Amino acid sequence: MSLKGRRILLGITGSIAAFKAAELVRMLTGAGCEVRVVITAAGARFVGPLTFAALTNNPVSQDLFSPDQESRFSHLDLAQWADVAVVAPATANTIGKIAAGIADDLLSTVLLAVTSPVLVCPAMNQAMFKNPMVQANLKRLKEFGVEVVGPARGDLACGEEGEGRLSDPGEIIAHIERALSPGLLKGFRVLVSAGPTREFLDPVRFISNPSTGKMGFALARAAWTLGAEVSLVTGPSFLGDLPGVSMVRITSARGMKREVEGLFEDAHAVIMASAVSDFRPLEANTGKVKKEDASLTLDLARNPDILASLGQKKGERVLVGFAAESEDLRENARKKLKAKNLDFIVANDITNPQAGFETDTNLVTILYRDGQTEEFPLMSKHEVAQKVVARVARLLEEKSKP
Repeated sequence: MSLKGRRILLGITGSIAAFKAAELVRMLTGAGCEVRVVITAAGARFVGPLTFAALTNNPVSQDLFSPDQESRFSHLDLAQWADVAVVAPATANTIGKIAAGIADDLLSTVLLAVTSPVLVCPAMNQAMFKNPMVQANLKRLKEFGVEVVGPARGDLACGEEGEGRLSDPGEIIAHIERALSPGLLKGFRVLVSAGPTREFLDPVRFISNPSTGKMGFALARAAWTLGAEVSLVTGPSFLGDLPGVSMVRITSARGMKREVEGLFEDAHAVIMASAVSDFRPLEANTGKVKKEDASLTLDLARNPDILASLGQKKGERVLVGFAAESEDLRENARKKLKAKNLDFIVANDITNPQAGFETDTNLVTILYRDGQTEEFPLMSKHEVAQKVVARVARLLEEKSKP
């Protein structure tokens, strides 16, 4: 979803990770957000308020008793202004204050008055994070409806390694998008498949295709952003794990079938965007085949049709497929739609250099089982994913009506 025009209140507390907040602000303003910063006295010792004033083009609020700031933009105005409040980094001290309802500085006072979603992003030493009192405070925040983002695991500023790093700005922004979304898929479980599969001839050679997984990953993120519980089964891809999404990485078509069918029973909607290899070697060699010993004939076996199998037992689920075609786009997609018992199919012409594999854009037509079609202009794969997932949400709403 677009964050353009959204109002983000960012609280910064006394952690060495405060320097990462500058990058977070830069990314938010780059996305078109209006950002206002409230910084604690301890936070200002790590990164000066002037830095955030320059990055946001807004004054930075710090002192609860500042006559100048209170006369122009009071703590209540800040709370009412925000579409979402984010505390990043959040120290153990600030987490404890929020959990206990203490309001002894500007940030804690503002957070008591905020009625919009609140995200807290912890950053501290791993031993502090594991402390039962900190864990109890985080649990209490969650019970109050506060979303806790992170922390991540890795090298800490103190020289130790463990859980305590501030989540990456990109992950925090993903959670902000989810918090600001209409939540159309909240309470639903969505299963997405992505990427290619590989069918090995020997330990170093395989049959595959140029799929990168970008479309499937974009679909999984779009569904998660709308509030769904998402599982993503993906073939080999250079793309990293998605925040909040249950990731399952496989290699072969049979591996894809096993994992997808295992998750299918609990899913309300399934979007099959993976490019599964149709064939595999009849026999794979356990050792590398030397060129001089290799045959020019390759015997292939047909891989299982995962989507057709799901279509036979879809029940009340929403089932969506993709059709990558090089000719007769609509006719071939329509045949696949009916043969596999889909609710709708997303078709694209892979001969178009802007819409095939290994691109960041796609040009798609959606065909529905009632005969209707929708054509879309060239869009980014993230925009296509938002369109597709919105239509999944609409069908799920219709199916859930008594």
